[in-house]
Formats: sequence, structure tokens, C-alpha cells
Amino acid sequence: MTSPQLGLATVVDDFVAAFNDNDLDRVMSFFADDAEYRPGDGAVHRGRAAIRAELAPQFAGRYGVMRFDVYDQLVDEPRRRVAIRWACRIDITGARGRSVPAGLRLLGRLRYGTRMRWHGMDVFHFDAAGAMVGKYSYANFRIPPMERDPEPAW
Repeated sequence: MTSPQLGLATVVDDFVAAFNDNDLDRVMSFFADDAEYRPGDGAVHRGRAAIRAELAPQFAGRYGVMRFDVYDQLVDEPRRRVAIRWACRIDITGARGRSVPAGLRLLGRLRYGTRMRWHGMDVFHFDAAGAMVGKYSYANFRIPPMERDPEPAW
């Protein structure tokens, strides 16, 4: 998936598209073998196997259907860095919504309805070959401050 000929903006766009397509294998193809992922909760996951294990519940529908909408993207090609600001939209209806634990699904429905979103930021580091060597997620909260998602269904 990665290539030094592709601009980093395109690589990150393709990475986000793989997330939105719920394609864990494709997402993992962007990571270098020794990549590091810090999801923002203090944990550090090193290597593809550890990163895959951390992401697998999300792709299995543990939180419902998730989609990332990118608002901003900053690219530093010489330093091989990209930052994006995004909204994570969550839909807990349908078959994948039933994968959300019942208590969490009930709390979500009561407080936010069946569709909600939260906001965050990722910083990506790439090696010279275009493989992702670091993915760092940031937010200024411990639990995402959800809100109703007023936008039409995706």
C-alpha cells in the first residue's frame, strides 16, 4: 500500500478510506513491521501484531459502525509527517450495532440517540519508503465527549 512515489497526503487519504471501508487488512498494510501506535489512552502498541490486536475490536463492530471524516490535514513532506483533525461518527443501528455491548448501546441511545460523534487528531510518521512508523492519536479528555450526530446518514 505504501510507496515513496505517492505523496503523504494521498497515503493518509487512502489509510482513512481503508478505515471507513472497515478493511483491517488494508489498514494494516500501511504500517511498517516495527510501527508504534499510541491511541491516546497512555498505552503503546509496537509492531503489526500488537497494533492489529488493538484495532480488531473496532473493526469487529464493538462500537458500532465507525466513520472518520477529516476536517483538516497538515503535511510536512520533508520531515515525513502528517497531522489530521477528524470527527469519528458512530452508528449503533443495524447488524453491527448489535455487536455493541447491551449496556453501552442502551446508554448511547438514551443519551445521544443511535448516531453520535466525537472529535480528535492523529499525527502520522512515515519512513523514507512511505510506510507508517508511528500513529499518535490525541484528545484532551479521558472518555470521548459524545454528541448527537445531526448530519444525515452516510
